[in-house]
Amino acid sequence: MIHDLFGIPNIDFYLVISILIFFFILETLSGYWHKSQRTSSDWIQELGGYIVLGIAIKPQIVIAVLFLGHKIYPLEQPILSGWNLGIMTITYLLIDDLLQYWYHRSAHEYPFLWKLHRPHHQAEEMGFFVSYRNAFLYYIIMPNIWWVGFFTFLGGAKAVAIGLVLKQLIIVSSHSTVSYDKLLYKYKFLQPFTYIWEHIFITPAFHHAHHGKTKRDGMSDPNGNFGNMFSIWDQLFGTAVFTRKFPADYGLENDPKEHWSAAYLYPIIKSKDKNSELSKGYIKADTTRLEPSLVEVVKGEKYLYCQCGLSKNQPFCDSSHHGTKHKPLLYEAPKTGKMRFCNCKLTKNGPFCDDSHLQAKK
Repeated sequence: MIHDLFGIPNIDFYLVISILIFFFILETLSGYWHKSQRTSSDWIQELGGYIVLGIAIKPQIVIAVLFLGHKIYPLEQPILSGWNLGIMTITYLLIDDLLQYWYHRSAHEYPFLWKLHRPHHQAEEMGFFVSYRNAFLYYIIMPNIWWVGFFTFLGGAKAVAIGLVLKQLIIVSSHSTVSYDKLLYKYKFLQPFTYIWEHIFITPAFHHAHHGKTKRDGMSDPNGNFGNMFSIWDQLFGTAVFTRKFPADYGLENDPKEHWSAAYLYPIIKSKDKNSELSKGYIKADTTRLEPSLVEVVKGEKYLYCQCGLSKNQPFCDSSHHGTKHKPLLYEAPKTGKMRFCNCKLTKNGPFCDDSHLQAKK
């Protein structure tokens, strides 16, 4: 980057690299890399994605913003030049993280953005490099990177340098397989501190839950926990789930595992697999029907009920809701027996049929 802090040019870059090396050493010593099942496709998307982001996408966007800023609105003196560095850093981080919360959340709720973010959730193993696994276009239109350039233009370069390092420390640690928060949950005397910490910052358990494959395990929520540095946004906007547990399975259900080129370069390159969301002309079909299903449920078993009307496994969820604002409903059967599950998705008593389909027939 272009920051000069404490007399050291580009110190933020060196510190971020140091963070990555530190977590690489931690994961190596923990034995993770010895048992990892990562493929060459995973490495291309993760390591390759980081290199492209770090040396091409982010620097070029920041340089472009600075160039345009000076051309359109030249400043004799940067607006933030008189600000206290601490206040400036907090301001930068709060706005940055709020922008990323809504961008990340939108990437789960809108089809096109979901396809750009989808590679991030295809990872079947956690690890610090998963942090950088998204389609290249996801980063080009990411508001946070443009915010870096804008805040730097206003005179906040030092705050940006500090903020980038602090945020990377949280993001990388929350994706790592070496989860520091397990120690916090272990000891009772640490609980007051742990409660405060996890209700301000993103912890590994909080973010790992976001990467879990399905809510059926009782600890995952792929459609929640969208924060990147601060958990306050999820709490404020009703998407926070605190479990202090770690999923056993990561990745996407019914993942066609397309070639890395389609995952990283979509929409320039599309998948050749017609079952992939990234294929040309792929459409999620409406699978709702008026008649309910009679389902045999077993006491204590968990069922994930489809509420989007797109699942190929009605009335149950098959993760087709990704890229929509719908979420599946987790239902735990209180007793064994046959229940009428709604298929029209008009019920006000989900997952059960309340005869709303009879009104739809009229």
